[in-house]
Amino acid sequence: MDTEKLKLTSSEIGSLWAEYIDGTATDVVNKYMHSIIEDEEIKAIFNDAIQIFEKQKNQLKTFMENEGFPVPIGFTETDLYSGKPRLFTDAFCLNYLHIMTLHGLLGHITAFSISVRKDLRDFYDSCDNEAKKMYHRTIELLLEKGLFQRDPLFYPQSQIQYISSKDFIDGFIGKGRKLAATEIISISFNIKKGILAKTLSIAFSQVAESEEVRKFLTHSEKTADGQIKALAKIMQADNLPVPKSLETEVTVSTDSPFSDKLLMYHIGFLFQAAQNYHGAGLASSMRADLVTTYESIILQNLKVTKNWFDIMVKNKWLEQPPLAPNRTEIAKDK
Repeated sequence: MDTEKLKLTSSEIGSLWAEYIDGTATDVVNKYMHSIIEDEEIKAIFNDAIQIFEKQKNQLKTFMENEGFPVPIGFTETDLYSGKPRLFTDAFCLNYLHIMTLHGLLGHITAFSISVRKDLRDFYDSCDNEAKKMYHRTIELLLEKGLFQRDPLFYPQSQIQYISSKDFIDGFIGKGRKLAATEIISISFNIKKGILAKTLSIAFSQVAESEEVRKFLTHSEKTADGQIKALAKIMQADNLPVPKSLETEVTVSTDSPFSDKLLMYHIGFLFQAAQNYHGAGLASSMRADLVTTYESIILQNLKVTKNWFDIMVKNKWLEQPPLAPNRTEIAKDK
């Protein structure tokens, strides 16, 4: 069977649609950062990221157009206000590209896993390979410049041990055990992602034109800060270091380089994507205090995204993804 002649499934068109929207949003930010970066090594990586997505965007458009689906508007040059003052330092820009590359890796592999057509599988396979190369490059440059924050180090035990008490799941009343390495994976990663969301919320709240948007961004910053502190407290209780904040990597500029639509979408994307990682942290937690912390964070994010959705819809900033046929309405129109 020629799989390339198969019609796109709902999952496949959904992944293409989402990749286009998310990709164009990040691309606008990358183009702005490329325009302000002074470090030539960092600038070169951003230039490559922009060129890579341009090829991917054209392929995404081709897939959708060939199936008769309208290509979403996403984000364009109209969402980028050229010539605006520097809002971020070079160090933040590099950290931003690294974290967003991790998002890309997850998105590509998820899209790959639901794709049946060979041309789609080949496309997402190539996207994943490009993202892996970018991941290597961002880490190497962060390490070279002394900017990469490694997770806490553990020391090897003399022998394998087994869980011997039900107290293993207790983290509240003193008799609970120390954090497991498998739990720190999610804690550390969620703190780093929370730091990015908080820092962008601070920066965006400085430059947003709408009072409603500024209010939302201030609230998202406080929410992210509370979540960072909740997870950091658990790490610090075991005398483990936590990633440092990035607030000082934001300048005092109040002149926005982006449309309010882009500011809102980007923060909403980060909070929605974070639910995947918080859910993974919840699933891997074996201490009761971690479970309740993640449950609280997930509920907080739901409130943020509900507020985000209301503002986006009110301002007609949220494009509608392809929907299943409404059979009832079709029958009425007969």
